[in-house]
Amino acid sequence: MASQGGGTSDTASSNSLDILGLSAEIVAAYVGQNTVSQAAIPELIRTVHEALSTLNNGGEPPRPAEKAKPAVPVGRSVQHDYIVCLEDGKKLKMLKRYLRSHYDMSPEEYRRKWGLPPDYPMVAPAYAARRSDFAKKIGLGKGVRRGS
Repeated sequence: MASQGGGTSDTASSNSLDILGLSAEIVAAYVGQNTVSQAAIPELIRTVHEALSTLNNGGEPPRPAEKAKPAVPVGRSVQHDYIVCLEDGKKLKMLKRYLRSHYDMSPEEYRRKWGLPPDYPMVAPAYAARRSDFAKKIGLGKGVRRGS
Protein backbone atom coordinates (compact mmCIF):
# COMPACT_ATOMS: atom_id res chain seq x y z
CA MET A 1 0.00 0.00 0.00
CA ALA A 2 1.45 3.39 -0.97
CA SER A 3 1.85 6.12 1.61
CA GLN A 4 -0.09 9.30 1.04
CA GLY A 5 1.26 12.79 1.68
CA GLY A 6 4.10 11.67 3.95
CA GLY A 7 7.02 12.13 1.54
CA THR A 8 9.00 15.16 0.54
CA SER A 9 8.10 14.98 -3.15
CA ASP A 10 6.68 18.13 -4.74
CA THR A 11 4.03 16.32 -6.76
CA ALA A 12 0.47 17.56 -6.43
CA SER A 13 -0.77 14.49 -4.54
CA SER A 14 2.04 14.41 -1.99
CA ASN A 15 2.16 18.20 -1.70
CA SER A 16 -1.46 18.37 -0.62
CA LEU A 17 -1.37 17.85 3.10
CA ASP A 18 -3.83 15.81 5.09
CA ILE A 19 -5.85 18.98 5.70
CA LEU A 20 -8.64 17.20 7.54
CA GLY A 21 -6.20 15.41 9.85
CA LEU A 22 -4.28 18.61 10.57
CA SER A 23 -7.54 20.46 11.20
CA ALA A 24 -8.61 17.81 13.69
CA GLU A 25 -5.24 17.97 15.48
CA ILE A 26 -5.29 21.77 15.69
CA VAL A 27 -8.87 21.86 16.95
CA ALA A 28 -8.19 19.08 19.47
CA ALA A 29 -5.17 20.97 20.81
CA TYR A 30 -7.16 24.21 21.00
CA VAL A 31 -10.15 22.60 22.70
CA GLY A 32 -7.82 20.87 25.15
CA GLN A 33 -6.52 24.23 26.37
CA ASN A 34 -9.60 26.46 25.99
CA THR A 35 -13.24 26.35 27.00
CA VAL A 36 -15.33 25.83 23.87
CA SER A 37 -19.02 24.94 23.74
CA GLN A 38 -20.01 21.80 21.84
CA ALA A 39 -22.10 23.91 19.48
CA ALA A 40 -19.04 25.98 18.49
CA ILE A 41 -16.79 23.03 17.62
CA PRO A 42 -18.14 22.34 14.08
CA GLU A 43 -17.67 26.00 13.11
CA LEU A 44 -14.17 25.95 14.61
CA ILE A 45 -13.31 22.87 12.55
CA ARG A 46 -14.71 24.51 9.39
CA THR A 47 -12.74 27.69 10.01
CA VAL A 48 -9.46 25.87 10.64
CA HIS A 49 -10.00 23.56 7.66
CA GLU A 50 -10.78 26.51 5.38
CA ALA A 51 -7.68 28.39 6.52
CA LEU A 52 -5.41 25.37 6.01
CA SER A 53 -6.94 24.66 2.59
CA THR A 54 -6.40 28.26 1.53
CA LEU A 55 -2.77 28.17 2.66
CA ASN A 56 -2.18 24.78 1.03
CA ASN A 57 -3.53 26.03 -2.30
CA GLY A 58 -1.11 28.96 -2.31
CA GLY A 59 -3.66 31.52 -1.15
CA GLU A 60 -3.04 34.36 1.21
CA PRO A 61 -3.55 33.61 4.89
CA PRO A 62 -6.68 35.24 6.26
CA ARG A 63 -5.89 38.59 7.78
CA PRO A 64 -6.99 39.14 11.35
CA ALA A 65 -9.89 41.54 11.68
CA GLU A 66 -8.56 45.03 12.08
CA LYS A 67 -9.50 46.85 15.22
CA ALA A 68 -12.37 49.16 14.45
CA LYS A 69 -11.35 52.77 13.99
CA PRO A 70 -13.75 55.37 15.40
CA ALA A 71 -15.26 57.95 13.06
CA VAL A 72 -13.83 60.68 15.32
CA PRO A 73 -11.28 60.55 18.14
CA VAL A 74 -12.91 59.38 21.37
CA GLY A 75 -11.76 62.52 23.17
CA ARG A 76 -13.74 64.71 20.76
CA SER A 77 -16.88 62.58 20.69
CA VAL A 78 -18.62 64.30 23.62
CA GLN A 79 -19.40 67.96 22.94
CA HIS A 80 -21.62 70.30 24.94
CA ASP A 81 -24.54 70.22 22.48
CA TYR A 82 -24.10 66.77 20.96
CA ILE A 83 -22.44 63.37 21.12
CA VAL A 84 -20.73 62.00 18.04
CA CYS A 85 -21.43 58.35 17.26
CA LEU A 86 -18.08 56.56 16.96
CA GLU A 87 -19.62 54.09 14.49
CA ASP A 88 -20.46 56.61 11.76
CA GLY A 89 -19.63 60.13 12.96
CA LYS A 90 -23.24 61.33 13.21
CA LYS A 91 -23.93 64.13 15.73
CA LEU A 92 -26.75 63.24 18.13
CA LYS A 93 -28.43 64.46 21.31
CA MET A 94 -29.33 60.92 22.41
CA LEU A 95 -27.12 58.01 21.41
CA LYS A 96 -28.82 54.99 23.01
CA ARG A 97 -31.85 54.74 20.72
CA TYR A 98 -29.74 55.48 17.63
CA LEU A 99 -27.35 52.64 18.46
CA ARG A 100 -30.22 50.19 18.95
CA SER A 101 -32.09 51.15 15.76
CA HIS A 102 -29.10 51.50 13.42
CA TYR A 103 -26.58 48.99 14.81
CA ASP A 104 -28.66 46.75 17.12
CA MET A 105 -26.17 47.59 19.84
CA SER A 106 -26.71 48.28 23.54
CA PRO A 107 -24.82 51.06 25.34
CA GLU A 108 -22.78 48.38 27.13
CA GLU A 109 -21.78 46.74 23.83
CA TYR A 110 -20.90 50.14 22.35
CA ARG A 111 -18.74 51.05 25.34
CA ARG A 112 -17.01 47.66 25.26
CA LYS A 113 -16.36 47.85 21.49
CA TRP A 114 -14.73 51.25 21.72
CA GLY A 115 -13.04 50.77 25.11
CA LEU A 116 -15.09 53.50 26.78
CA PRO A 117 -15.54 53.84 30.55
CA PRO A 118 -18.82 52.66 32.12
CA ASP A 119 -19.83 56.27 32.82
CA TYR A 120 -19.42 57.39 29.19
CA PRO A 121 -22.56 59.48 28.48
CA MET A 122 -25.29 58.41 26.06
CA VAL A 123 -26.86 61.90 26.08
CA ALA A 124 -25.33 65.27 25.18
CA PRO A 125 -24.46 67.27 28.33
CA ALA A 126 -26.57 70.30 27.32
CA TYR A 127 -29.58 68.08 26.60
CA ALA A 128 -29.20 66.29 29.94
CA ALA A 129 -28.98 69.64 31.76
CA ARG A 130 -32.10 70.95 29.98
CA ARG A 131 -34.06 67.82 30.90
CA SER A 132 -32.86 68.03 34.49
CA ASP A 133 -33.88 71.70 34.78
CA PHE A 134 -37.30 70.96 33.31
CA ALA A 135 -37.84 68.07 35.71
CA LYS A 136 -36.93 70.29 38.66
CA LYS A 137 -39.28 73.06 37.46
CA ILE A 138 -42.26 70.74 37.34
CA GLY A 139 -41.42 69.30 40.75
CA LEU A 140 -40.20 65.84 39.86
CA GLY A 141 -38.04 64.18 42.47
CA LYS A 142 -39.31 66.24 45.40
CA GLY A 143 -41.43 63.46 46.83
CA VAL A 144 -44.63 65.53 47.03
CA ARG A 145 -46.64 64.42 50.05
CA ARG A 146 -50.33 64.08 49.85
CA GLY A 147 -52.56 64.84 52.78
CA SER A 148 -54.56 61.87 54.11
